[in-house]
Amino acid sequence: MKLTGTAATAYFRKPDPTHTGLLIFGADPMRVATKRQEAIAALVGPQGEEEMRLTRINAADLRKDPALLDDAIKAQGFFPGHRVAFVEDAADGLSKILDTALSDWQPGDAQVVVTAGQLTAKSALRKVFEGHRNAVAIGIYDDPPSMADIEQALAQAGIAPPETDVMNMLLELAGSLEPGDFRQTVEKVSLYKRGDDTPLSVADVMANAPQSAEVDIDDVLDVVTFGQADQLGPVLRNLYAQGVTPVTLCIGATRHFRRLHTVASDPGGPGAGIGRLRPPVFGPRRDKITSQASRWGRDRLERALTALTDVDLQLRSANTAPQGALMERTLIRLAMMARR
Repeated sequence: MKLTGTAATAYFRKPDPTHTGLLIFGADPMRVATKRQEAIAALVGPQGEEEMRLTRINAADLRKDPALLDDAIKAQGFFPGHRVAFVEDAADGLSKILDTALSDWQPGDAQVVVTAGQLTAKSALRKVFEGHRNAVAIGIYDDPPSMADIEQALAQAGIAPPETDVMNMLLELAGSLEPGDFRQTVEKVSLYKRGDDTPLSVADVMANAPQSAEVDIDDVLDVVTFGQADQLGPVLRNLYAQGVTPVTLCIGATRHFRRLHTVASDPGGPGAGIGRLRPPVFGPRRDKITSQASRWGRDRLERALTALTDVDLQLRSANTAPQGALMERTLIRLAMMARR
């Protein structure tokens, strides 16, 4: 049996203990390992390995001694509870061994969990699990985490569901980081918020997110639209160090705020206005623009565009004032405006 999409996500969260086996495959070892850890933890619980209800078998060892898997499946442990026989880094060469193991499986035996790299649709290993009436095969692809994935990660870390702006930021962060890095970030946020009952904020996330030397104009605009004036200086210094000029930043900021103004000005509201953008935007970026337009409102966006037009004229004039300082002052004003 093959599972995809939300059905696969739900299965990792709560795998069926009566199933014979589970195959998890994908090109990214970290993503595969993350889902495997989640599934096995749900099956055997936090004490499963300590109670010897989890048997790990390397694929190379299994090729040398096929009886390892059968012994792990049939062995009876000292502790009660569900048992798992985990085969790591399998490939098509183990398909016959695994096919035999699944065929001989009986209720009460250890459940077989197998991980593998990228497998084609014609893979013999995939056919073993997808064709078995009581086994499951799930492919892990390089799609960014969904909102449901992030909500689950927060729940596991003991973090209450945050407001829309924070969720949008987490969604973008999850899409830009490796799965392991994002998981560590959520764990850091959980420790950071321990004993703090206030809702999770953008500042909390930014304080724990990995810091990169590389920034772009969108990073600066996110800081401004979220009202994080205290974060603006370091981000601008990094941006200018990469060769971006104040004039280029002003053009990018003006374009972004015009886009927000278009969305906010629609009579049907930002939800309808987002459809007027050309070129159209999709996915997390669409949600972020809708949220920012709702938060700022048409009147404040018009004042922001006026401020950007004024500084643009100054930057292009014979004014001898430092261009970087002029642009930074305007962006600070906009960030303070976002707080009101």
